[in-house]
Amino acid sequence: MAVTLAVTVGDPRGIGPELVAKTLGADVVPDDVSLVVVGPSGAGIGVDVDVGTWAPGAGAAEAGRLAGRAIEEAVRLAQRGAVQGIVTAPLDKAALHAGGYDFPGHTEMLGALTGREPAMMLAATRPSVPGGSPLRVVLATTHVALRDVPQLLTAEAIGRAAGLTRDHLRRWFGIDEPRIALCALNPHAGDGGRFGREDDELLAPAARAFGLAGPLPADTVFVRAMRGAFDAVVAPYHDVGMTAIKVAAFGHAVNVTLGLPFPRTSPDHGTALDIAGHGIADPSSFHEALRLCVDLAAREVAVP
Repeated sequence: MAVTLAVTVGDPRGIGPELVAKTLGADVVPDDVSLVVVGPSGAGIGVDVDVGTWAPGAGAAEAGRLAGRAIEEAVRLAQRGAVQGIVTAPLDKAALHAGGYDFPGHTEMLGALTGREPAMMLAATRPSVPGGSPLRVVLATTHVALRDVPQLLTAEAIGRAAGLTRDHLRRWFGIDEPRIALCALNPHAGDGGRFGREDDELLAPAARAFGLAGPLPADTVFVRAMRGAFDAVVAPYHDVGMTAIKVAAFGHAVNVTLGLPFPRTSPDHGTALDIAGHGIADPSSFHEALRLCVDLAAREVAVP
């Protein structure tokens, strides 16, 4: 089934343009898939939708402004049906803010542009242990300071993440009866209150209310999921979930945004400013992101 995807080049100072160039030059784009490259001219990659001109050395604020404009243009393409999904190369969050976009990252910006409350999933594209299952992690809170997590981790936030996870595991991953675990907030799930009451008083009732297993301690729940016990894990905050998925599946994990009107994927890494321009960036995760977005977009197109 023919699919067209928008591909943003990300921060022009980073490895995004190189990843896009390596993807266009590799045998990873199916014949029935078309790509619309969105970004600034002058970034070392030809673009189909030009959002401005990048002059190397122009600085972080200009890089962030152009990266933000590319996201806006890609969303416009998706909203009018010109593309069926978006694949985004990495951006720099500080540069994005300096460029006039007050968002912690892609997920929050995409939510604002579409009027949705999305959730961030990191999904491995293959099992990390023999005979296991691909690890999938969804965040109940995203890019926030650790000290703010206890206030932002509400039953509503857990329920929203759980609902989006269950819906998309069915729609996009073909899992009719998803098994979802809730990762605990405190060590040993609070150990009966010795290390905090949140797991007993907030997470356990939320797990029961939304049909989740747990809360289960962070030091075991991800291993159990990788071994096949769960189809996804809802994590209470960014680093506990992201550390697990990146240790287990770095290079073959994909950032998937749940809850948008269209699929959006990205690689599992950042801009890598330290190696940009040296031609040594590994495009593996970007290729995985492209392949998954093609599959998800095709599923959406196929829905009557």
